Amino acid sequence: MTVKIERKTKETEVSVELSLGGGPTDIEISCGFLSHMIELFAFHAGVGLKVQASGDEKVDYHHLTEDVGILLGRAFLQSASERPVKRYGWCALPMDGSLVLAAVDVSGRGQFEWKGEFPAERCGDFDLELVPEFWKAFCREGKITFHAQVLACDNAHHLAEALFKGAGRAFREAFSPADALQSTKGTLV
Repeated sequence: MTVKIERKTKETEVSVELSLGGGPTDIEISCGFLSHMIELFAFHAGVGLKVQASGDEKVDYHHLTEDVGILLGRAFLQSASERPVKRYGWCALPMDGSLVLAAVDVSGRGQFEWKGEFPAERCGDFDLELVPEFWKAFCREGKITFHAQVLACDNAHHLAEALFKGAGRAFREAFSPADALQSTKGTLV
């Protein structure tokens, strides 16, 4: 199943096409660093993902980053409601001298818990305080609980890569098909 979602505001224009079963990846975001991170996430999550996004970059990348997170979260939520998923996934992912622990629960409760700090404020022209903002929007809209913890860090770029790759691996596991609903409540979302 492929989920297609679009959002257009005075600040951004974003479209997302997600296939949990895999497929091509085509990421075109008017922020090179964010494009790179989303491409890494999609590859490691094993999903087919197309994202087209542009926005008010002359202000900064905040609105664009948050809106991409909003739509990706909504796409994952819609996909999870179509079939039972394993619900839980985790990964400890090294990226050179950086190491991140990522754990996901497709719980119906959106929350992002981040324990760590970037050793620099920016990667290129991207403000790294937007990384947690992206995941907060993603998790809130996707009704997913995601814990990420920095265990080691050699530089900001490697830390960001470890986070997005580790998230991808944890999401791959959590969103893989299950034989039955993984909740005693009778529902996840």
